[in-house]
Amino acid sequence: LLVGFIAGAVAGFFIAKTVMKKYLKKNPPINEEMIKTLMTGMGRTPSQKQVNQMMKSMEKYM
Repeated sequence: LLVGFIAGAVAGFFIAKTVMKKYLKKNPPINEEMIKTLMTGMGRTPSQKQVNQMMKSMEKYM
């Protein structure tokens, strides 16, 4: 009984981890429009190259 519970918990953890990774890849928490707004708010006019660079660095950490 205890072994089954532990195996279920481990399997559930890995399944949840995989599902979350897929969800975040499909629906990123920050998009290009948010980055443009953020940079404009800091007083910078973002070029598309800078926005792409920021998006790439964000994807690296996901």
